[in-house]
Amino acid sequence: MPSTMKGPAIFLAQFAGDAAPFNSLKSITSWAGGLGYKGVQIPTPDARLFDLQKAATSKTYCDEIKGICADAGVEITELSTHLQGQLVAVHPAYDAQFDGFAPDAVRGNAKARQQWAGEQMKLAAKASQNLGLTACVSFTGALAFPYLYPWPQRPAGLIEEAFAELGKRWTPILDAYDEAGVDLCFELHPGEDAFDGATFEMFLDAVGGHKRCNINYDPSHFLLQQLDYLAFIDIYHERIKAFHVKDAEFNPDGRQGVYSGYQGWLGRAGRFRSLGDGQVDFTGIFSRLAQYGYDSWAVLEWECCLKHPEDGAAEGAPFIESHIIRVTDKAFDDFAGGTSDPATLRKMMGIE
Repeated sequence: MPSTMKGPAIFLAQFAGDAAPFNSLKSITSWAGGLGYKGVQIPTPDARLFDLQKAATSKTYCDEIKGICADAGVEITELSTHLQGQLVAVHPAYDAQFDGFAPDAVRGNAKARQQWAGEQMKLAAKASQNLGLTACVSFTGALAFPYLYPWPQRPAGLIEEAFAELGKRWTPILDAYDEAGVDLCFELHPGEDAFDGATFEMFLDAVGGHKRCNINYDPSHFLLQQLDYLAFIDIYHERIKAFHVKDAEFNPDGRQGVYSGYQGWLGRAGRFRSLGDGQVDFTGIFSRLAQYGYDSWAVLEWECCLKHPEDGAAEGAPFIESHIIRVTDKAFDDFAGGTSDPATLRKMMGIE
């Protein structure tokens, strides 16, 4: 039977805060459910909403978490480990900035921070299993990204060495996800070594084509790179196991283009927008995903330099709802069809 995408759902990371209703899982899920969302994606580093260590070791706790969500009329779509995944591989140029993602005990110690991140990723695999989830979303981290533009000329073997090291670090983590029966879906994002199709293929090769190495599809990052995000689905649909619904716009002018001239988000040629306010062809995306049988969640990731987040969230649920295609189980021209058998078919073609 044909499968229909699930949703709408919302990623809670950009909305969590210290004030109600955003400061506890119970209140934020009630808020999301009240807006019409049917699912929530939970950021695992946010202790206000979730205890990753406890979820990895206690099914009772996981049942409590699922119960809180069910009472609000939502279910958990995936756990997010973006920040921990980022710390699996950090180029020294970014040490100071990314230390803020880690606990105090490992800050200033790159090796300890990497070990902590790997352990966190494995905890998320077990927690996802305990919650009955089939996917988790993350980042690859980066060792080569500072060398993105080949000037000065990159030394031969630099990129190959970076991806080989990524493969070494991620393969045992992916094995843990395989053991848990969970797909690890990487968001292809500038700042990560896997940021487009070509680099995802390099990463996939580095982990030996691991079956648990998959994609969290987010077209906003592709639009800002001027990549054909519809053709991307044609190429990689078998690996797309999660979907961030996020809008963006690209307005180059005589002063800036893709790199956006070091400007802040408001002044950039490429910037993220609330759903429906940007240039992403969501009709085409939802159609293409339906064509290939994508049946997991459509999750709003809200980021916008102009609109208030609560307005973006309120508009997001009906926007996604209106784009989800209920896949048909019959052809539109079935009414004109007739019965057939081999003899009839041969007769129609004049075959004796």
